[in-house]
Amino acid sequence: MLAGVLGKMAVKLEAIRTAAARVAASHGLDLVDIEFIGPAKERTLRIYLEKNAEGRAQLKAAIAAGMEGLPERLVEGTLSVEQLSGITHEDCAAFSRDFGVLLDVEDLVPGAEYTLEASSPGLDRKLSKAEDFKRFTGSLVKVQTFEPIRNNRHWQGRMTAGAEAGQTITLDLAAVKQNSKSRKTGVDTVEIALDNIEKAQLVPEI
Repeated sequence: MLAGVLGKMAVKLEAIRTAAARVAASHGLDLVDIEFIGPAKERTLRIYLEKNAEGRAQLKAAIAAGMEGLPERLVEGTLSVEQLSGITHEDCAAFSRDFGVLLDVEDLVPGAEYTLEASSPGLDRKLSKAEDFKRFTGSLVKVQTFEPIRNNRHWQGRMTAGAEAGQTITLDLAAVKQNSKSRKTGVDTVEIALDNIEKAQLVPEI
């Protein structure tokens, strides 16, 4: 019985993901991730969004043109447009309004009690798709693997090579201070297969 309920939820989550991506696209946004968390009466459906490629290109052009009112760290170059999602409170509000209506009309969330939140993925955003690893090549990342590499499942370093044809990433371990277990491996770089990555996220550089 429980498996059946979980199966239905999984199907609903995929339907929610598809619907969220559709609404996001209509607002010039890309869906990054969704989370449905919390106990039955305090559930939160959290949608992570960012400007789409066109929106990010416009933001880059605005920086190059010296437009005023942009985040200081973007102008200084200490934060890249790729790291900053570029969405505004207005973007989130407009998305939430339209998506909330769609959720109710299509009855995508079982039960009526939940809170809808829309936000940026943050500077410590998760990396999940091959495209993410390729896009954020050059960034500091934290990776947890399914299977140990040199007796270690936790790695942190600068991603010097993203996911290419080989479906692996390469981390420069010298870029950050390593924990004792990582130091004991005695290597300066590590290659990790994408299918061995359990969790990965950016490490903010501020």
